[in-house]
Amino acid sequence: MNKSSEFYLQHRKVSSNISDEGINISRSDRENRNPHKAAVLWFTGLSGAGKSTLAKKTEKILFSHNLQTVFLDGDALRHGLCGDLGFTEADRTENIRRTAELAKIFFDNGALVLGAFISPKRSHRDFIRSLIPQGRFYEVFVKCNLQTCIQRDPKGLYKKAIAGEIADFTGISSPYEEPLSPELRLDTDRVEVDPLLEMILSRLKNDQIINFP
Repeated sequence: MNKSSEFYLQHRKVSSNISDEGINISRSDRENRNPHKAAVLWFTGLSGAGKSTLAKKTEKILFSHNLQTVFLDGDALRHGLCGDLGFTEADRTENIRRTAELAKIFFDNGALVLGAFISPKRSHRDFIRSLIPQGRFYEVFVKCNLQTCIQRDPKGLYKKAIAGEIADFTGISSPYEEPLSPELRLDTDRVEVDPLLEMILSRLKNDQIINFP
């Protein structure tokens, strides 16, 4: 049993007295109708690296070509679906588990899912990958050196973490485990946004996920 399978069996939650009815319309049927295949693009990296910026800009391009997209953002989910969770190790694990299950539901319904999450643990990202068929999950490593992220500090979180006001903050008092073999590596401290967007789109076109010019 691999680590992602162990993670799932350890942390999955299933209600009692229910049965899985499956999906009403298959993913393949939706893909035959949609002008694209379903996929999950998981943007991971330090806070301030540019994950949300790249994910949102990518989604806008895809949406402008009439593709079915869903954007999942960590902060947004913590205002609702994961609003009951804190930032302990257990709560962070549960946050990823819920998000992964949500991404899978949208994927199974034929969507291009774009998620922007720090998701610092490889085991968590491997778990998400395990839910999606091979070739349809893209780990997008948004690479940026820590000093640049601290200088950007768009939400003022690094300032608080350095001052000791936020415990276990990724990059300061908690480690970030860089992806070992991501499908895409985007260096936002060295390359402008537009060329990075072209890298994302080119990869999706080469893999025949999308096919617009």
